[in-house]
Amino acid sequence: MIELLQTDILQRALIAAVLIGLCAPAVGTFIVQRRLALLGDGIGHIALTGVALGFLTQTAPVITAVIVSVAGAIVIELVRARGRTSGDVALALLFYGGIAGGVMLMSISPGGSSTKLNSYLFGAIALVSDQDLWIIGGLAVAVIGVVLVFGRELFVLCQDEEMAKASGLPVRMLSMIIAVTAALTVVIAMRVVGLLLVSALMVIPVATGQQFTRGFRATMALAMVFGVLAAVGGLLGSTVSTRVPPGAAIVLVALAGFVAALGVGRFVRRGRTREPAVSRRPSIRMEEVS
Repeated sequence: MIELLQTDILQRALIAAVLIGLCAPAVGTFIVQRRLALLGDGIGHIALTGVALGFLTQTAPVITAVIVSVAGAIVIELVRARGRTSGDVALALLFYGGIAGGVMLMSISPGGSSTKLNSYLFGAIALVSDQDLWIIGGLAVAVIGVVLVFGRELFVLCQDEEMAKASGLPVRMLSMIIAVTAALTVVIAMRVVGLLLVSALMVIPVATGQQFTRGFRATMALAMVFGVLAAVGGLLGSTVSTRVPPGAAIVLVALAGFVAALGVGRFVRRGRTREPAVSRRPSIRMEEVS
């Protein structure tokens, strides 16, 4: 194991795993609060079209995936906000159209193959190049920056959209920020856990963190910790056997952590004393908005 840690391939993989372990739960906290847990899946499917477009045009698949997934996220948010169809239907359009477009474009792309398609669908973190790592790092900085700058406003929006409007917040712009940030997170994660499993790393660590805390910031912080532990633990576990896919291992480690948290969380809640009602503002309690 020590010798493996000294290789460039595993070092790049660990850096990528840590970055996605931080970003996915941070964005996922807002998505879970807004009851759009499947948004990552929808964007992940349409990002596949962007990947295939990169192979078709012989450009960087990560860059084309960013462009297509951001465009798709904006479209889905516009459709959802205008109420012409439900959010579930709009997500379904992303599911079916994105995956079908990606498979079709990949099949006619020069050099396209089912092996390359599977590497993006289920992750191939060992194939992360230096160029991919720089792009992933830049996107990760952008995602964390958005969370730090707009975190308070985004939480108010996720808690109660009508209250956000009454407070004078730019609801439409903030909704777009959540959608675009989710799209960037999907692209970051596609080389780590794959487009079909990315939503799991955005949701499961958040659900795990909710077992121990009720505060929004504390939940996000714990979710990021659990996300990093799951990403790194799954990656290191997959190095023991080359037959274990890293993406699947990461998700299974996250699920195992959630199951363990269910039991441990019960003891934590039993031993916790009732907090005095210092404030009745619902924005400081997780259960009232989740």
